[in-house]
Amino acid sequence: MKPRRPLLSALLTLAVLLGGGCGFHLRGTDAMPAEASPLYIQSADSPLHEDLRRLLRASGIELADTPAAARIVLRILDERWNTRTVSVDSRGKVLESELHYRVGFDAVGQDGKARVQRQTVDLVRNVLNPDVEVLGKRQEEAMLRADMQLDMASRILYRLRAQLR
Repeated sequence: MKPRRPLLSALLTLAVLLGGGCGFHLRGTDAMPAEASPLYIQSADSPLHEDLRRLLRASGIELADTPAAARIVLRILDERWNTRTVSVDSRGKVLESELHYRVGFDAVGQDGKARVQRQTVDLVRNVLNPDVEVLGKRQEEAMLRADMQLDMASRILYRLRAQLR
């Protein structure tokens, strides 16, 4: 078994080098540009607002308490949830639906000029509703909404980061 160990080590080393050479990197927090700090989030208090604050802090961005104290103001312009029925059974019971989450945002500088033009992010998740699993549907939808809000915050920051560079 000893001859296999050097071969295994060589293959593992080669895989790591090839993975790094192609640009692969582990997902984590990307740094926001320094000129984005301090940043103010202008939105209604919502779980999305809190997720944005948490992710911005993790990216090393200082958050301002007022728009006047910020270099950039991230404005959440609209936030909508919709549900659409996809399929029903012969008795009219909903078997599958789609949960839609849409957020519009932009960002302006201290001078009031647009730093990021108005953009809309739309997320869709399928929700199955089988007859056998009745209990826990409300908790499942609440967890799905929380997951979608965190995903939305990540996508907004990704777009913000790309536009500000």
